[in-house]
Amino acid sequence: MSSFQIGLLMFGAMLVLMAVRVPIAIAMFVPGAVGYVALSGWLPLLSHLKGAVYGRVSVYDLSVIPLFMLMGGLAVQGGLAKALFDFANALLGRFRGGMAMAGVLACAAFGSISGSTVATTATIAQVAYPQMRRIGYSGRLATAALATGGTMGVLLPPSVTLMVYAILTEQNITKMFLAAYVPALLAAAGYLLAIAVMVRIHPQHAPAAQAAPAGEVLQAGLRVWPILAIFGVVFGGIYGGLFTATEGAAIGVVLTLLITLARGEINRAKAAEAVRTTAQTSGMIFLIFIGADMINAALALSQLPAQLAQVVGHLQLSPLLVMAGVMLFYVLLGCVMDEMSMILLTVPTLFPVIMGMDFFGLNPADKALWFGILILTVCEIGMIFPPVGLNVYVMNGLARDVPMAETYRGVVPFLITDAVRLALLILFPALALTLVHRLT
Repeated sequence: MSSFQIGLLMFGAMLVLMAVRVPIAIAMFVPGAVGYVALSGWLPLLSHLKGAVYGRVSVYDLSVIPLFMLMGGLAVQGGLAKALFDFANALLGRFRGGMAMAGVLACAAFGSISGSTVATTATIAQVAYPQMRRIGYSGRLATAALATGGTMGVLLPPSVTLMVYAILTEQNITKMFLAAYVPALLAAAGYLLAIAVMVRIHPQHAPAAQAAPAGEVLQAGLRVWPILAIFGVVFGGIYGGLFTATEGAAIGVVLTLLITLARGEINRAKAAEAVRTTAQTSGMIFLIFIGADMINAALALSQLPAQLAQVVGHLQLSPLLVMAGVMLFYVLLGCVMDEMSMILLTVPTLFPVIMGMDFFGLNPADKALWFGILILTVCEIGMIFPPVGLNVYVMNGLARDVPMAETYRGVVPFLITDAVRLALLILFPALALTLVHRLT
């Protein structure tokens, strides 16, 4: 059997293991280890593992991930999500569908301090969903809006997935953060537009508008100042060059803890829960890192990525056509794995292929940032795309009175806006790069 065939078998075995719900890290590690042995033998495998595992988890830049996750965990336990939703609802309640719009904006704001898509969706949904149903929102609109809004945690800084991409491709994390803002704003605008159109065409999905008194808006606004303070200090310091992303994450943890303590919203048990959740999720991410490194090393030995790059080069396809194919591949891959696994598994193979092509005359640094934003955008789509859509499953677990098929029908308008946004980002890279060029 040729090395190329062994590479294909490894990749196929991994997909089969994922499809039968074997944990992602194991589904990548086992085929990779078996393939490595088949290609090089046991002693080279043991030699590789001796240094590769330590080399991966000892990288200083990786410390930014658990730090930002701990900041988000403390925010979850400290009750900051309810303040965000109440303020957004007070502002937008005057519009039909305003509470659904508020849920989307609350997800965007909370995602900017949480960094976790699933945590954002679950936290905001627990606050918003009961209120939406109580005043007459349909299950379809309520669950679809919240599941979709939560996906912005993939793109909005400090997205864990965004940081992982930056680390894998050796890009500046601060520049990756800046490149994500305009696409994230486009996402929010598209989602609000989708809700507005949906409730105009099908008014039965949302009750009549109810404007909040000015005093209520002011009170709700005063309750969100801690979030603005955390965001301003952490990201203002990072973008201003006062400290690195890792230092900013550490400062964010301390600020979040102090503010939630001062508000009386957190105690020892809640703080311990935040630490436990952070440790659990960080351990899972690092194991996925190790599994991805194992199968990527084995695939490199098989020469599968290099031969794939040669095939793409010999086809002489338009770079934009290749990019469209890559984006479609990510959408399909999202049906069997989460966004973190997709990034870790595919970027080492596809990144060199994309970097070897000419897109609008972009220099290598800009091309790397742009490609990262495109991947993250498709990962957002995968979070709600049938038939798997992780965020839809999260919402279904919280809203058991709504059939999953109803939620999938509800996300269709949001997927349409996502498709338009992805096309714009592919055709106009400046949407992702303008802030990077102006502020760095």
